[in-house]
Amino acid sequence: MEGFLQNYGFLLVTLLQQSLLAFSLYFPLMAGQLSLASPGFYALGGYIAAIMSTAPECTPLREKLGTGIYPLEWLAAGLISGVLALVIGISALRLRGIYLALATIAFVEILRVICLNLEITGGAIGIFDIPQLFAERWSYGLIFGPLLLLTLLFVYRLENSRTGRALKAIREDELAAGAMGIHTTYYKVLAFVIGAVLAGIVGAMSAPFLNTWNARQGTFDASISYLAYVLIGGSRSMWGPLLGAVLLASLPELLRPLKDARLIINGMVLVVASIYLPQGIVGALGRLKRCVVKNTSPMGGER
Repeated sequence: MEGFLQNYGFLLVTLLQQSLLAFSLYFPLMAGQLSLASPGFYALGGYIAAIMSTAPECTPLREKLGTGIYPLEWLAAGLISGVLALVIGISALRLRGIYLALATIAFVEILRVICLNLEITGGAIGIFDIPQLFAERWSYGLIFGPLLLLTLLFVYRLENSRTGRALKAIREDELAAGAMGIHTTYYKVLAFVIGAVLAGIVGAMSAPFLNTWNARQGTFDASISYLAYVLIGGSRSMWGPLLGAVLLASLPELLRPLKDARLIINGMVLVVASIYLPQGIVGALGRLKRCVVKNTSPMGGER
């Protein structure tokens, strides 16, 4: 078991991390908002943790709290990401569709350029030698795993609550939802903020896991990857982001023996899934289940 964790521990933790980032994009999509801002908040959370762990100004705090500095970093990253998302969301979420996507992409790029030119963020080089929380990389599953379980529980409770029903109503028809008395702007901003807080916390947890942090952590490419996780897995089910992230994040590793050809196969999988699985893998499995139930009698025989 120890050998397995030594060989595949980094991959397993990465799957947990990517699943959480997929959920950070899933929350705005619950309200029908195509937001690609998650990598920006992820990068912001990582920078907050990296600065608090390495800046000389934070040395007295680190000496006083010891390992307690890490939960404080997660809290600070979540709060700052949430406040920034609230400020951005109030104005940006008035946009819809591709215009919102462009606005959130602009936010990611603006934040990346700012971090490239600030001394406190290490500029283009970034921040190195971030103190690690655990000696072994696979041990980071002890923080990413529980966070993923809490996220799944939160999503389950949210989808079955009044807020979740309001988000789904907005996703299906925003004008009709507004006519029914649902405060559409409030719920869209709420979903956006929840996703930003989760991305910020994941970023703060990822900084010591990766041991280094730079502007490449939050890019447009990352936005597309997170979006692919949700769309390929299924954007109408809480299991979609989890399934999509596990499949797409592990696929390059599974195809590693094929060397450069694995990139072509990875791209083909995305294209084929986008064409033939418009509702994602979870949606296709749901249709298959309904077909089986429809053609089978309660006693197990065919109708």
